[in-house]
Amino acid sequence: MRLWLARAAGAAILVAAVLVSWNWSVEKPPFAREAMFYEKFPGAKVRCGNCPRRCLIAPGRRGFCGVRQNAGGKLYLIAYGKPCAMGLEPIEKAPFFHFIPGSRRLVIATVGCSLRCRFCQNWNISQAAFEDVPHYEMPPERVVAEALKAKADSICFTFTEPVVYYEYMYDIAKLAHAQGLKTAMVSSGYINPAPLKELLKVLDAVKIDLKGFTDQFYGEMAAADLRPVLDTIKAVKASGRWLEIVNLVIPGKNDDPKEIERMCRWLKDNVGPDVPIHFTRFFPSYRLTSVAPTPVGTLAKAYAIAKAAGLRYVYVGNVPGDPLENTVCPKCGKTVIERQGYTIAANRLKNGRCPYCSARLEGLWR
Repeated sequence: MRLWLARAAGAAILVAAVLVSWNWSVEKPPFAREAMFYEKFPGAKVRCGNCPRRCLIAPGRRGFCGVRQNAGGKLYLIAYGKPCAMGLEPIEKAPFFHFIPGSRRLVIATVGCSLRCRFCQNWNISQAAFEDVPHYEMPPERVVAEALKAKADSICFTFTEPVVYYEYMYDIAKLAHAQGLKTAMVSSGYINPAPLKELLKVLDAVKIDLKGFTDQFYGEMAAADLRPVLDTIKAVKASGRWLEIVNLVIPGKNDDPKEIERMCRWLKDNVGPDVPIHFTRFFPSYRLTSVAPTPVGTLAKAYAIAKAAGLRYVYVGNVPGDPLENTVCPKCGKTVIERQGYTIAANRLKNGRCPYCSARLEGLWR
């Protein structure tokens, strides 16, 4: 299956207010699905319960994410069954390194996002208006059928923010599990506790983009708050679902060694030493085109900080061929999985154990 990623017709559309100004029909949008988490208020207003923004939405208007619309006093996901991106990719691209490595995932996304990251790599779909981006007509049953047809091992919700198309993701994941497929979400972690708890019942793995470790960074760079993301990380770990963390290291923004050390120590203290963390290289994009790419040496320093803090599985990303992409046994120090970019060059694990010292490595292996 060839990856098809829709491009926005024009510049990305930013929304600054929680109660947005779009004014559409108050009738139910065709083929939309009613939201699972929202409250009704006088005047036919509704409050979305999906993410910490808790948008209060007037009739005929949409929330901050651009895909959840109040129609006649009910909240609907207008992007339901309408993905703008879909394809087949290696799981390592997520990146997931301890979740069935070497497998293939069916990736899927709709328009929309609950954050406004200035460094977004997929801004042309995450920040675009729903009407400006071409989409497929793909009900959940067909998505699962396509995954089975392509012999994918999992379905992965990614590219934009899966939380904004929650009901679509949830319905696909339920059907996927019934067909023996694994499911995974690549997310900012900006989600409320109740929908997260329900969602984790139908997911196998979650990758959280921990974008920084200060409220200032989240406010200035993503128009969001740090605390809900940390709460999500702890909840995913407590649920028993597989968890991996990615930190995009941006020069001059979140690369302070002391900040990185605080983040790593928090991870060890709150989710343990066995949650993999990926320090990935930034490249100029969207509204941060004036910032230079991350020096590879900065990533190596972050790696050393994380290891010194006691994290056992630390990686460097967006640097193809770097040996710090490999998985090393935390007991004997020998390389057990070798990677070349998104390709597994060698996987020496035997039933999840190191072939040299028999130590068990944490992960969801084949």
